[in-house]
Amino acid sequence: MNSSAAITVSHLGVNYRNVQALEDVNFIAHPGKLTGIIGPNGAGKSTLVKAMLGLTPVNSGIVLYKGKPLIEQLSQVAYVPQRSQIDWTYPATVSDVVLMGRVRKAGWFRRFSNVSRQVAAAALERVGMSEYKNRSIGQLSGGQQQRVFIARALAEEAEIFCFDEPLAGIDKKTEAVIFDIFHELADAGKIVLVVNHDLGEAITHFDDLILLNTELIASGSRASVLQPENMSRAYRGQVVFFNGEAA
Repeated sequence: MNSSAAITVSHLGVNYRNVQALEDVNFIAHPGKLTGIIGPNGAGKSTLVKAMLGLTPVNSGIVLYKGKPLIEQLSQVAYVPQRSQIDWTYPATVSDVVLMGRVRKAGWFRRFSNVSRQVAAAALERVGMSEYKNRSIGQLSGGQQQRVFIARALAEEAEIFCFDEPLAGIDKKTEAVIFDIFHELADAGKIVLVVNHDLGEAITHFDDLILLNTELIASGSRASVLQPENMSRAYRGQVVFFNGEAA
């Protein structure tokens, strides 16, 4: 593993209207690992990702990738927000949405090359959505929409992939497809960060975990983070979770 290609988060803090959303968060996200960001509602999971990518102002700390500020290297990042933050009434086809992942490489207001169209088509094929390429994005089910946005992220050919609650409201078949893709990305040496609210069996897919509740409770291997004392501290009491020991 090339640790120099990791993301290093140091003393990250975020305030919202004088309320501390994140406080002195420190961790390392390694390439080649599928890393889940977990914690209770309001713990700052989505805020953490947005702060790392410069989408939310920070009041302290720094985020480095390969020793340089990540915010200066956003061309290396593919980000999929929560579905609730996307305008599904926007008049775009499935193919249009996936091609949006090629804009940074093609340049704004420039025609997409054959290479970009081939990359987008391959991404759609990978998520099993090729037959829907001419369908309006708003006509799809929640799971299908999520697959399309995963395809858009794949089309970006990034080094860092950030997904905010991609498993919310999807069926088990789509969940399996998505985890297969996440593992493929990690196996290819990418950094894969996934905000996840499910403490059930799905958590066993993650190699590493970042456990938050405003502050960092624990980070590292799944086994080291999923300790009862860590979970009790994060969730302020007893919580049922799948520790994956039998997985």
